[in-house]
Amino acid sequence: MTILVKGWRGGGLSVAPSFALLAAIVGMTAGGIGDAPAQQPACRGDNGGLTLSPGFCATIFADNLGHVRHLVAAPDGTLYANTWSGRYFPNAPPPPGGFLIALKDTTGGGRADVVQRFGVTVEAGGTGGSGVALYHDALFAEENGRILRYPLAPGKALPIGPPTVVLSDLPLTGDHPMHPFVIDAKGELFVDLGSATNSCQFQNRIPNSPGHNPCTEKETRAGTWRYDANKTGQVFSPKERFVSGLRNGEGFAFDDAGRLLATQHGRDQLFQNWPQFYTAAQSADLPAEELVQLVPGADYGWPECYYDQEQNKLVLAPEYGGDGKAIGVCADRQAPVAAFPGHWAPNDLAIYHGTRFPAGYRGGAFIAFHGSWNRAPLPQGGYNVVFQPLADGKASGPFVVFADGFAGAYKDPGRAAFRPTGLAEGPDGALYVSDDVHGRIWRVTYNEDGADKVAPAPAPAPAVATTAPGMAAPPEGTHPDAGRSTPPLPTPPGDTVGQVALGDRIFHGEASDGTCSGCHGSDGGGSTVGPPLDSGHWLWSDGSLPGLTATIENGVAHPKQYQGVMPPLGGAPLSPRDVAAVAAYVWAVGHAGKP
Repeated sequence: MTILVKGWRGGGLSVAPSFALLAAIVGMTAGGIGDAPAQQPACRGDNGGLTLSPGFCATIFADNLGHVRHLVAAPDGTLYANTWSGRYFPNAPPPPGGFLIALKDTTGGGRADVVQRFGVTVEAGGTGGSGVALYHDALFAEENGRILRYPLAPGKALPIGPPTVVLSDLPLTGDHPMHPFVIDAKGELFVDLGSATNSCQFQNRIPNSPGHNPCTEKETRAGTWRYDANKTGQVFSPKERFVSGLRNGEGFAFDDAGRLLATQHGRDQLFQNWPQFYTAAQSADLPAEELVQLVPGADYGWPECYYDQEQNKLVLAPEYGGDGKAIGVCADRQAPVAAFPGHWAPNDLAIYHGTRFPAGYRGGAFIAFHGSWNRAPLPQGGYNVVFQPLADGKASGPFVVFADGFAGAYKDPGRAAFRPTGLAEGPDGALYVSDDVHGRIWRVTYNEDGADKVAPAPAPAPAVATTAPGMAAPPEGTHPDAGRSTPPLPTPPGDTVGQVALGDRIFHGEASDGTCSGCHGSDGGGSTVGPPLDSGHWLWSDGSLPGLTATIENGVAHPKQYQGVMPPLGGAPLSPRDVAAVAAYVWAVGHAGKP
């Protein structure tokens, strides 16, 4: 029996030699993934707060681990996780110990009873990372611009020696400093280097700023690079580039035929930067998030092109002369295998190789969507795991939402309870899903007779019921923050309650195509993109009405601590009256609860 582990496949099916015996033992004692599906006990509990496709159950495998990013499962059932700190999580110190975690369920209860931290610590200058993989008796992990190799031995979850540096000097600047990676059976190491900018503009994320042509950023960013996992001491350079034009790859996986698939985060701010070509509603769902097949030397479009899922084609970006319809150079760029709604943020990918799940899931792609921040005026989206059926390397049907309910009451980056980030298939065919907000990992299993078809998960129950059974919906519809509970806000000197209320509506995208809550959170509590507005600490002014007004009018082209560049007026068509109202609302949020 052969057990496949993320990072140990590609080109052909294989297993790292010293784990082969362990793999066979796991297969015999736990019902190997080559066996026919067997009905399991009925689901217990509430599936860890999730809703799942029919026949599936979930348990909370581990919790409160820090900012868990990617996962990989060993043949003996040990699950390894990489966690991350640094500037993406500035207000949340990691748990003590190293950034890597080994977890194991030794009782069969669906929860890890062994949790061991190791690796580089904060005290040693570590920040952790996203990428993690297994290959030839070793665990490989991203750590602060490097990929490290930790030697392993059968029967031992923790490394048996210090790490060696496989690859160093990976760029850490700009919008996407993470480096997910995967390793094939031959030891080819494919690593993602996301773009440093949104769309290679002369002024990043600023309205009407054209794109660099050529975009020299692509020489060292926005693509996949190939190295050798069997070697140490390699140093990043442009010459090892494998493919280009991937704005932010994040998820990698090999299918049964050895094809390498990857996800792509689409670009942001079409309407905010180019309102002459796009409406706010168009920009909320454009461009598509993508699943692509990586072909050596191919270019997947960024920044000159993006994929429009409504037109089913790559179109020219406005920074390069596009108007939402022109194709131009995009005729020669590589289109995706499958497309998904805009701004959902695909953070990991797993191809299902086992047989524990029904036949319709085998060989298909699970994708973890981290969740959007910039879909206003539409509700934020993602915060789920979807399943995309595949056949012969292509989409063979529409995707379905496989697991939902991660965000809880608020699909909002500042207040989401959990955000899916990593995926891994265990040796027994279970699917693991990680979260990088509170550090939870779920274990998803199939518990029926195998007859279930690929079908979507039930929608999570709304936090607040907006209509009674049989009643018509309100004619104005329901906003995702409808019913949000906030204390009464103070009124700035010289302003009115009505002006604060107008600023509230603009802030939350309910008027004037406002975009503020996407970066600062719907409660003003901040996110990884924008700072909190309710702390009383101001980065760009003294917090006075004139100071806030000037910041809104001028924008923030070079953030001090956060990732989000703020265009003038937040990239929205705000009038002077609107600016005054937003400033009044932000002042009120900053003074709420203060004497």
